[in-house]
Amino acid sequence: MAYEKESISVTNLSKIFHTTSGEITALQDISLSIGEGEFFCIVGPSGCGKTTLLRILAGLDSSSGGTISLKTTNVDRPINSMVFQEQSIFPWMTVIDNVSYGLRMRNIPKKERYEIANHYIEMIGLSKFTHAYPSQLSGGMKQRVSVARAFANDPEILLMDEPFGALDEQNRILLQHELLRIWEEARKTTVFITHSIDEALCLGDRIMVMSANPGMIKTIITNDLPRPRKISEIRTSLQYNQLFQSIWQILRDEVTNSKANSSTEEKSNY
Repeated sequence: MAYEKESISVTNLSKIFHTTSGEITALQDISLSIGEGEFFCIVGPSGCGKTTLLRILAGLDSSSGGTISLKTTNVDRPINSMVFQEQSIFPWMTVIDNVSYGLRMRNIPKKERYEIANHYIEMIGLSKFTHAYPSQLSGGMKQRVSVARAFANDPEILLMDEPFGALDEQNRILLQHELLRIWEEARKTTVFITHSIDEALCLGDRIMVMSANPGMIKTIITNDLPRPRKISEIRTSLQYNQLFQSIWQILRDEVTNSKANSSTEEKSNY
């Protein structure tokens, strides 16, 4: 899958944490290119450095080596917005004020930012709760607000760290549908971390599989499932099942290695 423009370029990235027990290499020799408008998913065993990589891309953490280049097309837009696994909306703000918060920080006039916020509130199906507070919302509704806020801020790049991981199956599927619908309209460059192969196949253009610690790129698989996607339909296709099996065969050994390493470390602590 070729993209005319590159949005993210990572070259020989590494991350080493210094602890009282010694050095821990979280990421090693990560090199990749993500196209403008691409939906790029990352899967891998727990502890492989997925979140660390995303935090470095977001500027929330520094690398130990290598380089990162984030291409910008509009200096008036933020480089990125991040959606975390746990909802992070402000409890003292209404839905519309939460969604428009990034725009407010950019000094966008109130009328304009409310118009933008209302557009995304409608897209996530929360128009009836525009002036409600988070305490009046369910967990799934709060996460919808987080997603709407990220899109409303109109970033160059959207970074998502297992945003639906804590939700029940029904809400997860609903939010996957909503995310696909919003992404189809905006075509934001998106880097999405997930533990779910199914979720990566439903959402992503390409899927990067990471190795167990230290985190390295095991492979990157192109997902040719046609867009726009209807999750209920693609799950029954032969192509989906073939891709699922291919990724699982690659990931299975890494998950096993990760568990084996964890068991060894636990025994060494006694």
